[in-house]
Amino acid sequence: MNHAQLTALGRALRLLGEHGEALGADTADAKLHEIRADVRRALDLLEESVGAAAPATRCPEHPNGPVDEGAPDLCLLCETRRRAARRSQVNEAYPAYERPAAGPVERTPSRYGVRADRPQPQQRWLPELWNGREWRLCGTPRRDRREAEAFVNAQRRAPRAAMAYRLVHEFTDYEVVRMWGTPVRVDIEPMGNA
Repeated sequence: MNHAQLTALGRALRLLGEHGEALGADTADAKLHEIRADVRRALDLLEESVGAAAPATRCPEHPNGPVDEGAPDLCLLCETRRRAARRSQVNEAYPAYERPAAGPVERTPSRYGVRADRPQPQQRWLPELWNGREWRLCGTPRRDRREAEAFVNAQRRAPRAAMAYRLVHEFTDYEVVRMWGTPVRVDIEPMGNA
């Protein structure tokens, strides 16, 4: 439903509400014909705005799926899944997974290799500076945290120091470990684009 349809439908329904409040025992036939025309207009607008079929089930996952009258949400697909789960609990149809006996494992070739073939992730400390718009690497990544902190402290004492520095720990993910200064967003245009 687009905005124009929504606006027109809301207007038509508000008009029907006004008709309902003004309705009384002494309402003239001409007024009733006007109300009938407004009801038809609102129904036509509603027909135009509804795009999909009415949901057959109360299931949010399968609103137009097959119907099972015995299911609480009328969804045959979900009820089949629930029945299978109940059956496996009662009959123990699916026993707990057991590991195969330890023995020589035959390796199959893989396009991407296996975990043991990949090198272990290396931890690094990334010094970064704030250039007014984004964080930027400011030196080579270090293997030692103390060395990286000493490097950032030396950068802060330099004559053209940035407004903020941070130290990012890279292992399997990135984590900001320490921050010096406060990064402030700086407009790159002089006079603020005036």
